[in-house]
Amino acid sequence: METDTLAMAQEIDFSFMALFLRATFTVKLVMILLIIASFWSWAIIIQKSIGFKRARGESTDFDQAFWSGEPLDELFDQIAGDPKGSSQKIFSAGMLEWRRSHRQDGGLIAGAQARIDRSMDVAISKESESLTHGLSFLATVGATAPFVGLFGTIWGIKNAFEEIAMQQSTNLAVVAPGIAEALLATALGLLAAIPAVVFYNKLSADSDRIVSSYEGFADEFATILSRQLDS
Repeated sequence: METDTLAMAQEIDFSFMALFLRATFTVKLVMILLIIASFWSWAIIIQKSIGFKRARGESTDFDQAFWSGEPLDELFDQIAGDPKGSSQKIFSAGMLEWRRSHRQDGGLIAGAQARIDRSMDVAISKESESLTHGLSFLATVGATAPFVGLFGTIWGIKNAFEEIAMQQSTNLAVVAPGIAEALLATALGLLAAIPAVVFYNKLSADSDRIVSSYEGFADEFATILSRQLDS
């Protein structure tokens, strides 16, 4: 009897596709949802990793140009029409307000320093929002995917018990397929959640460092303009 049961169990196809096709509609829906969430998460991860690397490179290149000794007015004239990187946009925002704060007689309108700082803060806020866009999805996937997978597992186990009751048998050939299908949902949930959590933490830290570098540059630039105002 046990030999026959083992032989029947060995004949069952436990491949991913076979488990998916044998699952109930609800469990299939859970699996599809988790697979889509996983692919979407990886798309965001790859996109953000490339974007952050490009942002760091653009910031480094602009810092070299900014501290090269070239007059700031000439540097602004070169990039004002088409600022490419975030640092250039922040610099352009400050320089644009600096020029607007000059009266026709060459004097400065009162409150120029505050307006320049505010202009750069707005530019930094916009760039920060762009950097962090999409990271909330990774956080959501990391927090909910295990529970979605667990729901699929519980539903699958429920159906497995119903199959046991219908077959009136608890042998391995009856129990194994249903349990395997149910556990696959949990595995997919973890497969979606673990990379999402890991890369959410990493990308959030990278974003904070990049924004900090923008804020540091803005402070240095504001200091330079403040000297000009005082003189």
